[in-house]
Amino acid sequence: MAQQILDGIQVLDFTTYIAGPYGASLLGDLGADVIKIEAPEGDPMRYYPSTLPGESRAFIGVNRNKRSIVLDLKQPADREACHRLVAQADVVLHNFRPGVAERLALDCDTLTAIQPRLIYCSFTGYGPDGPQAQRPGFDQVLQCRTGIAKAQGYPGDEPRVVWGSAVDFYGASLIATGICAALFQRERTGLPQRVDTSLLQAALAMQAGRMVWAEGESPGVDRDLRGGALSGIHPTREGYVYLQAQTQPFWEALCELTGLAHLARDPRFADMRLRKANEAELVPQLRAALMRHGAREWEAIFGTRVPCTVVRGIEEVFDDEQVAHQGLLATHAHPTLGSYRAVVEPIRFNGERGVKREARAPMLGEHTVQVVGGRSERT
Repeated sequence: MAQQILDGIQVLDFTTYIAGPYGASLLGDLGADVIKIEAPEGDPMRYYPSTLPGESRAFIGVNRNKRSIVLDLKQPADREACHRLVAQADVVLHNFRPGVAERLALDCDTLTAIQPRLIYCSFTGYGPDGPQAQRPGFDQVLQCRTGIAKAQGYPGDEPRVVWGSAVDFYGASLIATGICAALFQRERTGLPQRVDTSLLQAALAMQAGRMVWAEGESPGVDRDLRGGALSGIHPTREGYVYLQAQTQPFWEALCELTGLAHLARDPRFADMRLRKANEAELVPQLRAALMRHGAREWEAIFGTRVPCTVVRGIEEVFDDEQVAHQGLLATHAHPTLGSYRAVVEPIRFNGERGVKREARAPMLGEHTVQVVGGRSERT
């Protein structure tokens, strides 16, 4: 097996749902040995509604590159077994609400006393302290709290969440980034590190381009990053196409290729701000021109000159030629599904990805016998 960045690093993953588990999976992508420690009933995401027979698509998708063991941390014997694992671990990751880790003897002070070089990462909804710290946090709750839901659609639309757990997945990236940085610092100092991040921090960080309030601005100022209705989803003779033609070269190419070359010379549309200000006159002309061809024809016509794509369903992505060329999907054998295709690690080093012996999501408690009792080698 090819050497990977985090080979030899063991991660104990106590997290559930999406953000924490996927953050741990990202570490597994980099070569870490991730042990998912589940209560006897398992991660609640195992039972999330799904069209897969007997399995959860969401659970499988965010728990690759792990082994699963079952421990009842309310039982002294299982808690002692957990502490034995901590003694040999490099990272502990959990998403308990504040106070829960202390009750389970999994708080930072207890575990760093067992393993003095431990990287201890806590992921919460609202942060480890403060007046809202005890609130349960979920992706869509934070979307609504932090302005994301109100920013969807166009002025006058009702608020709507972004389905697909965008805050969770950005939170997972913060988790993996924080842990990797802490591991790097530990190599420099030999000291343990505590990493804290949250869904609230993720929801704000992913809106950095909007979270700017200049002195003197009114509360209702438009903070959206939209460059205007020109850039967006447009109907065609068959299907929909998304266009992004804000910069001058792309705008001029769009005008040329749609037969609207005269618009490129119209002073009302001379730059990005003017095109947005006069989009009521511009967009109807563009949409009328787009009705001459279907979305796939326009994608071919625009080619590399106009950023665009056919608006596709996710099922089409499984056979996307660029996805296939990049090797972004892999097929995994599965005990109950037979096999399934899913995304692989999203980062390459030196042009290569690491070779995994076991990358699929684990069954509940599948590796308990193998792991409990100490650090063991991957199978």
